[in-house]
Amino acid sequence: MRIKDIKTYLVGNPWKNWLFVQVETDEGLNGVGEGTLGHLSRTVEAAVHELKPLIVGLEVFQIEMLLQRLVRDVYTDGGQIQMCAVSAIEIACWDIMGKALGQPVYNLLGGRYHEKIRAYANGWYRCPRTPEDFAKAAKEVVRLGYTAMKFDPFGAEWRKPQPAGVDLAIDIVNAVREAVGPSVDLAVEAHSRFSVETAITVGKRLEAAAPAWYEDPVPHGNIHASIEVARHLDVPVGTGESLTSKQQFAELLREDAITAVTLEPLHVGGILATRKIADMVDAHYGVILPHSAQGPVCTLANIQIDVCTPNFYMQEYFDQFNEPWEKDLLTWTPKLVDGYLEIPTAPGLGAELNLEEVKRHPYQETGRMFLFEPDWHFRRSV
Repeated sequence: MRIKDIKTYLVGNPWKNWLFVQVETDEGLNGVGEGTLGHLSRTVEAAVHELKPLIVGLEVFQIEMLLQRLVRDVYTDGGQIQMCAVSAIEIACWDIMGKALGQPVYNLLGGRYHEKIRAYANGWYRCPRTPEDFAKAAKEVVRLGYTAMKFDPFGAEWRKPQPAGVDLAIDIVNAVREAVGPSVDLAVEAHSRFSVETAITVGKRLEAAAPAWYEDPVPHGNIHASIEVARHLDVPVGTGESLTSKQQFAELLREDAITAVTLEPLHVGGILATRKIADMVDAHYGVILPHSAQGPVCTLANIQIDVCTPNFYMQEYFDQFNEPWEKDLLTWTPKLVDGYLEIPTAPGLGAELNLEEVKRHPYQETGRMFLFEPDWHFRRSV
């Protein structure tokens, strides 16, 4: 069974355009994948079509060959743009393989290890940036059944924030902790905002709220900056979503300072590459918390990885806080029950694209969010 064609679909929502692909085979089986990259999703779409001639005719089961042709043989560092395109195609091929064999993807990657997938909520804090409003929104997240959540309390602060801005952020974190109690896991997102010095100063102030992890306090370009922050804090530092190769993860893990690895499957080449990196993390006694602020196909790919990965910890989950029509883009989406996501049992990823619904939501030129502008967390169109 060989790759015959690859089709792409851009879906617009108010704050991010999603990119879905459909890989078609010469035997009639099709698979779906995702290559969303926010502001650059249209650019990734172009990359998919530029890469397509390199693998048309390739046997679908030859994932290692596919990755070598699209990464090594292209002989360029396209970073997240290239890797999102590769991941979209790779995920769709796994979907086809599962369908061909009548098995969910996780059964092809080691089998079912986790019986349920714990989720943490993100995207829930579309409210005024006050301690009272964040606390109220956090209580609603708990009411929905979540036992963990992540949020960015820092507004538009960057590099050397004003003291009042940091004070407000810490007040927000403490208010959320008081609102949800000690048994709910909180993760504090920093979106690569700070210098090492500032990240350490802020991190020490966060320790009283006992966050489960402090995410991306410094930019990912200097891996040793994240390690330096981690060595100075009694709060775990989580990072990894922006990295694009196993070599970068090897450097991140080398000093055993980072044990909460928030890798993004779309940035590293898809399902198999993520599974390999998870094993590297396991060798350093760490856990993975897969990043997933994309669309619903990425969510399904993550769940397939989570189920078969022993050192999986928690799965980021945006879907419930996106547009209500998102659930209609697929023929099946997981439900959240007592803080855990359902595990798909159908072959492949577990769902098909609903192309009629996809076409109702075209690419949006204004569907973008700018992290360092006031009120970015509302995730509105610009």
